[in-house]
Amino acid sequence: MADQALTDARTAPVAVWQMLAGLKGDALKEWRMAEPRNRAPVADRNLDLPYPFGWYPILLSSELQVGEVKPLRYFSTDLVVWRGEDGAVRMLDAYCRHLGAHMGYGGRVEGNMLECPFHAWRYDGSGVVHEIPYAKVIPPQVRRPCDRQWPLTEANRWIWMWYHPEGAAPQWEVAHVPEASDPDWTDYDIQEWYVWGNIQNMAENGVDAAHFKYIHGTATFPDYKFEWNGHRRAAYVDAKLGTPQGEVDGRIAYETVGPGQSWTRFTGISETLLVACLTPVEKDKIHARFCFTQPKSQAEGPMAGLARAIIKDICKQFDQDKVVWDRQKYLPRPLVCDGDGPIGMFRKHYAQFYAGAAEA
Repeated sequence: MADQALTDARTAPVAVWQMLAGLKGDALKEWRMAEPRNRAPVADRNLDLPYPFGWYPILLSSELQVGEVKPLRYFSTDLVVWRGEDGAVRMLDAYCRHLGAHMGYGGRVEGNMLECPFHAWRYDGSGVVHEIPYAKVIPPQVRRPCDRQWPLTEANRWIWMWYHPEGAAPQWEVAHVPEASDPDWTDYDIQEWYVWGNIQNMAENGVDAAHFKYIHGTATFPDYKFEWNGHRRAAYVDAKLGTPQGEVDGRIAYETVGPGQSWTRFTGISETLLVACLTPVEKDKIHARFCFTQPKSQAEGPMAGLARAIIKDICKQFDQDKVVWDRQKYLPRPLVCDGDGPIGMFRKHYAQFYAGAAEA
């Protein structure tokens, strides 16, 4: 019966959605970045955990041109990053070893070196000072590399930094996601948040099956199939997806490499790749950027409206989770029950990313 109305398979709003009611357009964007009121201090929420080691995204490759210098702050550390004339990206702790100027503000690139704006000391990417224009002798202390090094790489249109609290060398490589550089897929549609919480709490969300119904209003609990493989973790679920035109068959599959690289593929309604870029700023502050890409044939064709709706819905779910994350406490020994998902297995897996810690 061609004229028969299709049933809207989405469930009614649930409690947390009330906190997002009326937030649209610029107001929603402001809420995503603003510091929430009445959040408890780090100590009260047990968030004074070590930062987990791994590769983390810091800038889109397109955001740093040859000869450009930028200040950054991640892992409670002020940083300066630049792209030399050879096209390579380099990063150091931000403060000049001479008199403490922040080199991300006013510093400039000379060849492949960074020149401090205060007295023009010139650093290579390891922190060695090669030139002091007004001095005859370079102090021996600055002719040696800095104790802390920041390995960098570029992949999936992003610049990635390796973080390890003890300065250990990278233990794996950033995984390349083919759609990210496929000319038949769109440029990134980027959405941005600050989450005022902890990156482990956020990651644990991915194995928490029960919250999907009570936070996101899904009709059923997803039945994920999980794979645990060293520093990699993956999961997928084949599910009925609710749309305004009824239920359709779909699959959601995600993979993580260490704590800092994650991507999700959505198929069934409109193919979508989400590259999730989450990087700690402070113990209770995460810079979150979602990079969406879709086949141009879908995103720019007759299915364009549906493709945009998929992105909007994914971001809405992140907004819903953020309501909890912004004030969530970390519980070292949570009370879990059947139906919660493999939280214990997740924590055992995640513990490997804390240097010197036996258990997260």
